[in-house]
Amino acid sequence: MSELHPVIRPRRLRQSQAMRRLTAETRLHPAELILPLFVREGATEPVPIASMPGVSQHSLDSLRRVAAEAAEAGVGGLMLFGVPETRDAVGSGATDPDGILNVATRVLAAEVGDALVVQTDLCLDEFTDHGHCGVLDARGHVDNDATLVRYRDMAVAQAEAGSQLLGLSGMMDGQVAAVRDALDASGHTDVVILAYAAKYASGFYGPFREAVDSQLSGDRRAYQQDPANRREGLREARLDLEEGADILMVKPALSYLDVLSDVAAISDVPVWAYQVSGEYAMVEAAAANGWIDRDRIIEETLIGARRAGADAIMTYWATEVAGWLR
Repeated sequence: MSELHPVIRPRRLRQSQAMRRLTAETRLHPAELILPLFVREGATEPVPIASMPGVSQHSLDSLRRVAAEAAEAGVGGLMLFGVPETRDAVGSGATDPDGILNVATRVLAAEVGDALVVQTDLCLDEFTDHGHCGVLDARGHVDNDATLVRYRDMAVAQAEAGSQLLGLSGMMDGQVAAVRDALDASGHTDVVILAYAAKYASGFYGPFREAVDSQLSGDRRAYQQDPANRREGLREARLDLEEGADILMVKPALSYLDVLSDVAAISDVPVWAYQVSGEYAMVEAAAANGWIDRDRIIEETLIGARRAGADAIMTYWATEVAGWLR
């Protein structure tokens, strides 16, 4: 073999679209996509979220429509976030059967519960007047164990409303074990627990704060993970597995593909990634300025998360991308 005539030619497998499609190592499928949805108490029509072009806070009527569209597109699930009109220190609306999240859960369970997995965010931050993910103590710090009591009650309320999967996103120590115990004790043994095992204190959550009308002052660094720490993500994942998590989540996706790969390598349950609001907003903003090929970048970011080990991805583009794939 001379240098000019190599025998081994990897380019053979890249020569056409058909060949690339045939030999692709990683693929996307609509069932691997989960659509986050925001429902706003008192809304009579969708309320656009300025920092997330194309995403809105929904009324119950518009929620039904977008859920039906997602089901028709073959999306695997919907993750529901509630935006209440009133808040208090302990997030009472989270456990109120007539609170917006529980009402909307009943609506979605009836509307699309047979077509896809209806999921709910189990965290207090949308419902507290201080915007933290838990109950505060006398010093103004999040009280881990008092928060677990609220999570237990919230889990039962969501399960009774028809949620098939609870997304434990609060990053409290022991939250998986506490919620599993509460669900089993109340007869909801079939409800799935998605543990946000490696959730980082990220700057990528900015637009989400607008989406849920967050009341947060300060930050969540005392309970969400330090972006500098990789091994800690594995430690959290192992603890959640020991406590009975059915699925593990790594959040955000784009900046934590190494952690996602690590967790996928040690997990014997499915591992998901959340393509968060900031990731969405950056792509949409760059595309609006003509700086990138929007559709190509969307697909590339999703493939990247799948390639790193995500079995499914939570993304605001879920329905749109599912349409492309079908």
